[in-house]
Amino acid sequence: MDIRVGLDKNGMVPDRYAKYADAAHLYAQTPTTSFPFEVAGIPQQARSLAIAFTDYDSIPVCGFTWIHWVAAGIDASFARDGRLSLPEDASNLGSFGMVQGRNSSASRLVGSSDPLLTCRYNGPQPPDRDHVYTLRVFALDVMPDLREGFWANELVHAMRGHVIEWAEANLPARA
Repeated sequence: MDIRVGLDKNGMVPDRYAKYADAAHLYAQTPTTSFPFEVAGIPQQARSLAIAFTDYDSIPVCGFTWIHWVAAGIDASFARDGRLSLPEDASNLGSFGMVQGRNSSASRLVGSSDPLLTCRYNGPQPPDRDHVYTLRVFALDVMPDLREGFWANELVHAMRGHVIEWAEANLPARA
């Protein structure tokens, strides 16, 4: 599989999906409009896709990998010729039947309880320097039984033994 994301002229996540988003793309001072991307080479036997968008460069800042977005149950039957394009704002639109899990804003360390912030895409907001964000897409041979607001570890358990193929894209975003 292959993930294609349109980056800006500097090879970064475009501002509208990250720290410098305008007011129309923010919710509670957080960028919540997810970027569009395409997944190509989806295996024919895939029943669903799952995604995880994380920041390993956050570890020196907060002590753990920050989860920006986690979703599952993306119906692979929508793929055409092994391709699926997730549109801009797929997170808020719930595109292709996706069920979204909690991001790191739901952590006890942050403490938000607003599901529009904790169970949706939270765009990059590197506080100290440019960070490289990791987008992973997993093709699964099942439709995982997860409910809105699941934790990332629940997705990991549901995927165990069901990942057909996966792909990764590393996406820099400016501080």
